[in-house]
Amino acid sequence: MQFKSFNTAAFLRDHWQKRPLLIRNPWQWWHNPLSPDELAGLACEDHVESRLITQSSDDWNAEHGPLPQTRFGELGKSPWTLLVQAVDHHVPDVAALIEPFRFIPNWRIDDVMVSYASDGGGVGPHFDHYDVFLIQGLGQRRWQIGEMCDDQTALRSHEDLLLLANFDAADEWILDPGDMLYIPPGFAHNGIAVGEDCMTYSIGFRSPSRKELIGNWCDDLLPEMTDDDRYRDPDLSIQQNPGEISASAINRLHAMLMEQLTDQQAFAQWFGEYSSRPRYPETDWRPQEPIEAEPLRELLAAGHPLLRNPASRFSFIREEQNKLLLFVDGESFVCQNAVIVLAEKLCANDSLIVESEWLKSDDIVALLAEFYNRGSVAFDWS
Repeated sequence: MQFKSFNTAAFLRDHWQKRPLLIRNPWQWWHNPLSPDELAGLACEDHVESRLITQSSDDWNAEHGPLPQTRFGELGKSPWTLLVQAVDHHVPDVAALIEPFRFIPNWRIDDVMVSYASDGGGVGPHFDHYDVFLIQGLGQRRWQIGEMCDDQTALRSHEDLLLLANFDAADEWILDPGDMLYIPPGFAHNGIAVGEDCMTYSIGFRSPSRKELIGNWCDDLLPEMTDDDRYRDPDLSIQQNPGEISASAINRLHAMLMEQLTDQQAFAQWFGEYSSRPRYPETDWRPQEPIEAEPLRELLAAGHPLLRNPASRFSFIREEQNKLLLFVDGESFVCQNAVIVLAEKLCANDSLIVESEWLKSDDIVALLAEFYNRGSVAFDWS
């Protein structure tokens, strides 16, 4: 599914993380890739994250999935919304919605959340810390855009939903199927279903905070450190006041910390592994039967294409001209020589036909076998 008319360079220059943009049906063709019943079925699965938002007057209530199948028959005439996260992990046609957005680096892409709402349904006025493209799948939704918000913006008191205490719409549009709205981080917005069978696809992008980066990197650094690595001052001299923490002590203590934190190469490898960790690591995608290198080589030689698991994350960092680090599902792999081309292709394409020349490399076949047995790639038998 590709755009028919969308200037990505102009979008990045004028709108990305700057201001919202309404795009009327930019697709070469549009069809809704998921039915409401299929979405409801996913919300009943144990391994799928979902929420049901119901409204009563000006109040919202949130129920977390998995939802019993009977729950949907119990909903009355009051507005309600079903939200299902990471639908792209389970439905290939939904995963295909991400492809036109590959002009944004893969590590920034989070998932595709899908919502279904009855007439008047929504999740209330709120803001996000990340960029989002909102694609109308079925029916209509009225989107209202407000002012910029931050962590100091007043919120309602609600256990599960971050709803704005005050919301004034500056712009308002009704989206039809195929229409798309981009909202940068921080902009207040409110989506309200107009009529029944309103489905919206939300493509969200990760935007790690400084707090998140420092906290997680330090958590991962700590196990590598030993108690023997301690403060030392063999050149200690007598101070005029023993209560003073001297400038030399502060400098030495600060250097102990910064020596670890300013190691950019170590940070690069850590971030590659961290950013490629699966969103739901508890989900087991491994095949029922593992495969050895030679049977895999035969299948690849027969031209069977490999598909990346939509739930897996692939990225790489180029370290030298003939060396790169490939990151797959939280682990790093050193790639050199012919393996570099394979790594680049894996990161750039959702599907891949392995070239015959690559099959002469035992390193390439062994690496693909490992990814297959992890569930990071699979054969496309369609």
